[in-house]
Order: sequence, then C-alpha cells, then structure tokens
Amino acid sequence: MGYSLRRTVSSLLATVVFLTLFTILGWAQGGPPFRSDDPDTPGNNNWEINVFGTADRNPVLGLYETPDVDINYGIGHRIQLKFEIPLSMSEVRGPSGHLDAGLGNSLMGVKWRFYAHHPKSQLKGKPGERESTFGLSTYPQFLVSNPTRSVGRDIVEPGPQFLLPVEANAKFKAVLVSAEVGYWFTNQHVPRSWIMGTVVGHEFENKSELFVELYDQRDVRAVGVEPKLRESTIDIGARIPILGDEYVQFIGSVGRSIVPVNATNGQPSWIAQAGVQFLIGARRHSSDYIDPAKENDQQP
Repeated sequence: MGYSLRRTVSSLLATVVFLTLFTILGWAQGGPPFRSDDPDTPGNNNWEINVFGTADRNPVLGLYETPDVDINYGIGHRIQLKFEIPLSMSEVRGPSGHLDAGLGNSLMGVKWRFYAHHPKSQLKGKPGERESTFGLSTYPQFLVSNPTRSVGRDIVEPGPQFLLPVEANAKFKAVLVSAEVGYWFTNQHVPRSWIMGTVVGHEFENKSELFVELYDQRDVRAVGVEPKLRESTIDIGARIPILGDEYVQFIGSVGRSIVPVNATNGQPSWIAQAGVQFLIGARRHSSDYIDPAKENDQQP
C-alpha cells in the first residue's frame, strides 16, 4: 500500500471515528482548557477568568499564546459576555526559522443558553432518583485585529472574523458530555472553516474533572495558492481545584493529531494548554444544575 493511499485510508478512518463519536455523544464541559465550548454560563453576576498559555505546533510552524487572558461575566443564568486577548507568538521552523511576538487579536462574544432542561426529580429535591439534564446554546464571537504590527509581521491572521456556533451538553450523574458545531466567516485573506468538538468526562468526589476531547477544524476553501488545511486532534484535559471550593483551579490539556502529520497537511504534532481559572461567585455549573428554580425553563 503506497504512502498516499495509507494516508488517505488513515484520514478516512479518523474522520469516521470522529463523526461516529460526535453523533453518538453529540450532546462535559468545554471552554478552557479545551478547544470547544459548552452551554454553561458563570451565573448571574459571576465572573470566570482564565489566564493560560496555548501551543499548536507542526513540522513547519508553531503558534503560541501566552499569556492568554479570557474574561467572562454572567448576566442572569442564560447570558455570558466574553472578552479575550493574548500575547501571540509565531514560530517558523527550519534552518531559517525565527520567532516573532506581538499583541494578538481580540475576541468578543455573547453566549445565550436558550434551552435548559431540569428533571422533575431534581426540582422536587429527591436525590435518590436518577438525574439528568441538558442544555442548548449559541455563542457568536467576533474577532478583530488590534492596531499593532502583528498582522503585518504574520504573527496573527487579519480580522475581522466571525464565529457562529451551536453548543449542547448533558449530564448523567458524574458523566458530563458536551459538543459544539460552528462556522468561521472570514475575510478574503483567511480560509472559511467548519469546527466540531466533543468533550466527555467525569467529575470526581474532590471536584476534580478529567476529560477527553475530539476536535476538528477544516477549511472550506483555499486562499490563493495555499492548500486547504485541517486539524483533527484528540486531547486529554483536567480541572483541579487548588484553592478554596473550586474558586481557583488548575486547567490543562495536552494532545496531538489523530491522523499522520507531515509538512503540508497542517496537522499538529502536538497541542497544549495550561493555566489557572478563577471563579468569582457560585461554581461554574451551579446555575445550570443545582438552582433551576431561578429559571423559567423547568419544562422541556
């Protein structure tokens, strides 16, 4: 079997596995340290602040953001406002390689959790009964370039760009599952792309969380002479309380491409995120699962 045929078969199998899992699970908590997001919001007047670093590296290019500051604020129990800005670095690898750094693009968004279901057993306060819940949201995000030289130095892609996704999640006892599907509307200099992500995990008694994520981003069209690229990755991540009752948590993940990596297909040799999450107010998903009486969405 030739190399190109093996690569085609490997890519096809990876796509089938990803889409199968996505379809089966299709409904854990996304957001940092993961690439996809979920319908959960911080809760009314609560803050979620993530300070972390990211790395995405392949044989010819490395993209890093450190620090990346992601600030989120809850309005009621359905709305989340977001502002994120990193210090970005772009590494060209090889004999003539170099590393450039500058202010990254700003990302602003509004998450609206438009549906949440809480079982009657939970509303009636019967802990002995089986509990499950799920939610749906949309999370439009707008990326803009800052008035610096970062775009001209090829550190970041030019804005404006607009992401329109839909998220879903479900909880059954200690098993958490979430999924996201979205589309990046871009400009003439940046390929448009689809994103899909699925996260499955478990919450332990000490409130630590361990998750596995499958993520895929593929270009819809090429720009100029550049080929269409794709990233299909798997990563393992965790949130671990380090101070107080989950109000300060370590967040981290590490992963790589699930298909063969070469110098032309854009697949990452490895990806990673690590940092600290500050939760100011109630716990991240308490407004979703513990206090449904504050919302008028008890019925499906």
